[in-house]
Amino acid sequence: MIPVNEFRNIATEQNPRFRVLKPWWDVFSEYLCIAMLMIGVFGCTVQLTQEKISCLPDRISGTSHEDIDCNHLRQPRLNQSPWEHVFGRKNDLDIHQYIFINSFCYERAVHWYGKFFPYLVVIHTMIFMVASSFWFKFPGTSSKIELFVTILGKCFDSPWTTRAISELSEDRQEEQTVTWRKNNAQRPSAVECPDGEVKSAIFIRTMSVVSNTGKNALESEPATSVLDKKEGEQAKALFEKVRKFRTHVEEADLLYIMYILQTSLKVLKFAIITIYSVALVPNIEIVVTCIVPPHLTGFSVFCCNHNKAHLFSKLAYCYICFVGVYGLLCIYSLYWLFHRPLKVYSFEQVRLETGINDIPDVKNDFAFLLHLSDQYDALYSKRFAVFLSEVSESRLGQVNLNLEWPIKKLRTRLSRNASNRLELHLFMLPGLPDTVFELQEVESLKLEVISNVTIPATVIQLIALQELSLIHCPAKLQLAAFTHLRDNLKVLRITFESLEQLPMWMYTLQSLEELHLSGPLTSELSRSTMLDTLRELKNLRVLMIHSKLTKIPSSVADVAGHLLKLRVHNSGGKLQAFSSLRKLVNLATLELMACELERLPSAMFSLANLQELDLKENRLTTVEEILSLQHCRRLNTLRLWHNSIAYMPEDISKLRSLETLDLSWNKIRRLPPRLCYCTRLRLLDLSHNQLTSLPPEIGILQSLWHFSVAYNSLEVLPDELFSCKRLRTLDLGNNSIALLSARVGNLAHLVTLELKGNRLESLPMEIADCSFLKLTGLIVEDSLLDTLPSDVKHRMSER
Repeated sequence: MIPVNEFRNIATEQNPRFRVLKPWWDVFSEYLCIAMLMIGVFGCTVQLTQEKISCLPDRISGTSHEDIDCNHLRQPRLNQSPWEHVFGRKNDLDIHQYIFINSFCYERAVHWYGKFFPYLVVIHTMIFMVASSFWFKFPGTSSKIELFVTILGKCFDSPWTTRAISELSEDRQEEQTVTWRKNNAQRPSAVECPDGEVKSAIFIRTMSVVSNTGKNALESEPATSVLDKKEGEQAKALFEKVRKFRTHVEEADLLYIMYILQTSLKVLKFAIITIYSVALVPNIEIVVTCIVPPHLTGFSVFCCNHNKAHLFSKLAYCYICFVGVYGLLCIYSLYWLFHRPLKVYSFEQVRLETGINDIPDVKNDFAFLLHLSDQYDALYSKRFAVFLSEVSESRLGQVNLNLEWPIKKLRTRLSRNASNRLELHLFMLPGLPDTVFELQEVESLKLEVISNVTIPATVIQLIALQELSLIHCPAKLQLAAFTHLRDNLKVLRITFESLEQLPMWMYTLQSLEELHLSGPLTSELSRSTMLDTLRELKNLRVLMIHSKLTKIPSSVADVAGHLLKLRVHNSGGKLQAFSSLRKLVNLATLELMACELERLPSAMFSLANLQELDLKENRLTTVEEILSLQHCRRLNTLRLWHNSIAYMPEDISKLRSLETLDLSWNKIRRLPPRLCYCTRLRLLDLSHNQLTSLPPEIGILQSLWHFSVAYNSLEVLPDELFSCKRLRTLDLGNNSIALLSARVGNLAHLVTLELKGNRLESLPMEIADCSFLKLTGLIVEDSLLDTLPSDVKHRMSER
């Protein structure tokens, strides 16, 4: 036989951690199963170790059977032994015949319930045990249960939950203390503070301790209050597991249905066992009558004593009582399943106790599992709730981030940006380290692809901060941070994917001088700009928009009185309406790039203060309206590069104030001679065109510093070009020039000369007369450089 302790091990063989999913009625049911199993095992032991039945003949063979029974043995006369009439008779039976009759009568006369009762008890109990643990072993539910119990155990043992609950408890105690002091304001020790001030955010101490490692703040906190890096990473991984498990388990009710099925099965089993047991227990009789064929022993009637009937009868009634209690527990379990709202588990009580308001309610199987664990110990759900809170997760992420990015590591990321500001560039981090705000020398903060950024009040420590870049990085501000940035921020760059990512605080930065926006500013439904008013940006001087607009945003007019530079990069979309430009009376620089312009917009001709005009990457083929630009009397820079302009009109000579003219990357074949009457030109770029010659009037440009005709089809250079004695950069590369005039030596201020990609066979020795031209500034093929005398090369290399 199997010992009782082994049966108990079978009953509790499943993972002992599963006890968190066993409410009190299931635990009580297990103890009842153990008691019933002990009854069955005890009955089986008695059945196998003792004589089953003892039989004696009641009448001599030949007596009529109709009048034969053993009632006189059950009810003997007064002062007479029930076996007196037998003992006085001679039966002549030996021991083997009695053994045979005992076996024969046990099989034929004893009721089957009396014979197999202990085995039935064992079988029934085993079925109860299997039914109770079925959902722990069923393939569709066991993996979910195992994962839930594992995660729940890790949540319970995690140092993070211990810290969270203890600090929340301290916060609530402080809140109660402040409330008590406010209610007792007449006392000298009372403290006045706003209601919102007493509700500190979760784990404020954690953040302050970690961000001030090595300072006095660390000394004031116990050493155990700071998570080490390994514990923080483990807690962070646990947050991710909880999120995935919640997503997976909230989709179905399989666990809930399986628990209902197994409980219903136990109730059905209880009903069947109770009914037939109560009906059959009276059949366990102590004395039974056995009819035996007379030719076997000479006797036809035997009166038999069922030795264990009295014991089995008592055990059966005791077993029925246990089954009855077990059934009542199952019925209560069904009542609990259908009466309680197990579809949803609300953490309302936990939210009230902890102050964590963002703990989400859970549904379906997840809710059912939490209801079961709550029956075991309510503290489990409270500790588990910490890992469902986004605030808690973000705080933990902040702790890990601070440990991963100390100040020394951040200083290695400092560099100078294009504006010569000391910049800290952080890319694809899970958050913003608090240690960033201890680098007081930072002038520019660039945050790229960082989600859920909240700039804290500690940004006031960055006293040199003037520039902030948010590239696909929606950011929120605390009140103190907003005040600091409003009064000190000069440059703001924002790259976004939707209008919702544009921060509203952007429109209130009163000290902002430059605003760079890159993202969709147009509603696809209304096709109208969605940029809010810029009226509060009273110091805005530069506005740069990289989007896909149909018209200049009307909000630009809000800063018309002080805006000096406007750039619109339209990403290939056609810009059609320019009415807002007329209001920018003080605009000095206008850049309309990739706007699909086919002609010069008339709105820009009224910009009397315009100094720079850049129309890069448009669809200009002709600029006949260029004469109207003479109304922009201060225009000194005109860039028409990367278009499809075939020729320049003679009217360009009217733009007398031009100092920079960029016509590169066009299709110009002939340069109008009157262009050279723009005598103030200092930079003229005609590269990447289709020029075959240059007019002799090029020599009029005596103010020219930079001249580029690279990537054209020039074969001959006019000698007048070498009379432009102020030239410092001359780019003649990638043409078809076969001879370089010796007059190149007249260019005394030449610093860079590029001749690479031509058909030159030699270089004039007079090139050494260019006193500022070094050998490194001469860009030619090595073979061509070797044609120069060694003394010439030596003189140029020593400059």
